[in-house]
Amino acid sequence: MAAITVHPEGWKPAKGYANGILAEGRVLFVGGQIGWNADQVFETTDFIGQMRQALLNIRDVVTSAGGAVEDIARLTWYVTDKQEYVKRQADVGRAYREIMGYHFPAMTMVVVAGLVEDEALVEIEATAVLSA
Repeated sequence: MAAITVHPEGWKPAKGYANGILAEGRVLFVGGQIGWNADQVFETTDFIGQMRQALLNIRDVVTSAGGAVEDIARLTWYVTDKQEYVKRQADVGRAYREIMGYHFPAMTMVVVAGLVEDEALVEIEATAVLSA
């Protein structure tokens, strides 16, 4: 994907994410991924562990479509515990970079009362733009 980060002139720098991404190509929509493995088993009840697994699941779907992490243009995160996220931001950053590198698509985070799978602490959906 040939992507251009869009950041309006005069705005303060974004905090770990891009304000906008301009991309051209085939669009892949990845439904919400939670922290379970390919067998739909949660291996951890830890927020960071589940976040890592959700990102790995997204990476697997994108690469299965012929793309790469760098093709991800948007992530929407749904978390059940804002305080846990805020308290562990350094860990979030380390785990994110381990899987996504220094690729920061447009992102949104939403705090929710719960997710369909009771054990899930985070769900992340993605949009990727793959080369034509």
